[in-house]
Amino acid sequence: MPTYIERQWEPGNAGGLAKRDRRPGRYLAFVPDALPSELPELGAEARRAAEESLTALARADEQIGEKGTYLNHLLVRSESISSSWIEGNRITPKRLAIAEALQTGDRTAIAVIDNVHATESAIAELSDPTHTLTTTDIEDLASRIEPRLPRGVREEQNWVGGPEHSPLRAEFVPPPAEEVPRLLANLAEFASAAEGNAVVRAAIVHAQFETIHPFIDGNGRTGRALIHTVLRRSDAVRNALIPISVVFASGTNDYIAGLTAFRAEPQRLDDWVIGFARATELAAANAVRLSRDIEEAARSSLERFVDFRTEQERSPAFPRRGALTLRILDGLAAAPVATVDSIVERYGVSTATAHRALTELADAGILTRSKDHKGRLVGWSADRYLALVSLTERSNRVGGRDTHDVRPLAGPPAPDIGQTGPLR
Repeated sequence: MPTYIERQWEPGNAGGLAKRDRRPGRYLAFVPDALPSELPELGAEARRAAEESLTALARADEQIGEKGTYLNHLLVRSESISSSWIEGNRITPKRLAIAEALQTGDRTAIAVIDNVHATESAIAELSDPTHTLTTTDIEDLASRIEPRLPRGVREEQNWVGGPEHSPLRAEFVPPPAEEVPRLLANLAEFASAAEGNAVVRAAIVHAQFETIHPFIDGNGRTGRALIHTVLRRSDAVRNALIPISVVFASGTNDYIAGLTAFRAEPQRLDDWVIGFARATELAAANAVRLSRDIEEAARSSLERFVDFRTEQERSPAFPRRGALTLRILDGLAAAPVATVDSIVERYGVSTATAHRALTELADAGILTRSKDHKGRLVGWSADRYLALVSLTERSNRVGGRDTHDVRPLAGPPAPDIGQTGPLR
């Protein structure tokens, strides 16, 4: 049975705080039950929702197939962009892609890039079902995602919402620090199992992790990575990383209500699982749509390039097999921003050959010359592909729906409709 522990709060340096925030006071920290060894029983509606969402995941994973190799990077990038907007950092897919290609940029861009790479590598390592997850694994995951903080679980009280300097008016106060090691070890054991419906297990792992809030910062990002880890370990998905939590968290009120239901006494687990399952279906549909949109972008880009060469009376109009321009076109989904140096390194060609191919693709209207604030050329970007990432991110931010009439409160601006078709 979950409990509340009453604690005394003594403000530290109270200089500059309002009078009410300079006062000490009592607060209640929530301590959840440890997770059981098996998945709990659910009601009929929750079981049906979980089963339908698991089917949707399997269908999406099959449809995406091997394209997941490049699509995952776009999906994780979309999820990280959404996180940055939620946290108040205004970054766009193009700005992020340019910073990633140049391996330089402002603090926000670098932080998001690091988060993308850390999430990908950590999920790959933790998805082995033969490896039993431990507290150390979760600490490593959190440290990769938020490397600026000391490694390990928190040793102080934290809280969610309210003023940043006191838990007395917080929306939620997680367990005291001394309870965290025990609860996190139990969570790792529960997340390691693969029996039962993987969507239910992922939903419980995410909610319990956010309830424990075991780290000073980065709990949201780490909790999202654990969703992917559980689904991979359970073989619910093999190819794609579906950004479920972004869809669910897009409706902040629904998300908070779901977590509140999970923490209630008696616990309303069905409510949380139903909401999580519906978010799973919406996110899966968005991932499939992005996959199809990218295929269409690749097809039409090649047609456009051939038409351009025909108009320019270049022979042959369709480039020879193995031509650098075709190889760059094939790789645009995985690397939508290119530089001469990146092309030289990736394909083993000369600087002159790389520059010539990028210039031809830009002249054909497939790539856009990107310049810095001083007007200097820094690279070439496939803006249509980046617009598709924007559309997916925006759709996830409003719960997986069309954004033509329902615009996200925060997120990248609407991309150029002319390049992408109908605005979602």
